[in-house]
Amino acid sequence: MPIYVDADACPVKAEVERVATRHRLHVLVVSNGGIRPSANPLLETVIVPEGPDEADKWIAERAGPGDVVITGDIPLAAKCVAAGAQVLRHNGEALTAENIGNVLATRDLMADLRSADPFRQGGGRGFTKADRSRFLDALERAARRISAG
Repeated sequence: MPIYVDADACPVKAEVERVATRHRLHVLVVSNGGIRPSANPLLETVIVPEGPDEADKWIAERAGPGDVVITGDIPLAAKCVAAGAQVLRHNGEALTAENIGNVLATRDLMADLRSADPFRQGGGRGFTKADRSRFLDALERAARRISAG
């Protein structure tokens, strides 16, 4: 049961490596390139072809029950949740069958609002130390479930 990391623009790769090493879990770090591979034998770097959503497609085709997926991409998260995978956002929020519909709807609403106002500045809030801490806690709990199961 691997951990899949949607690695393009992922701010928690080092945290994933630390937790996976502690629990001896296999991690697939998936990107279009441009990231430095880890020397850690538990981490496998997967480079997918250039193009929009290629890493997402690769992960979505493989993730399933018992797997953990780390992503900030909501459509990818929805596919992985539907396939039975456990999904964590970078801030530690778990995306589940119970909340993914609402998260998708909110994402779509915000995209519509941004497109309706081309002068809208800014976006979401920045990634904080508290987000990193919540992520580490959530991933540690997920790793324990994997190790026990």
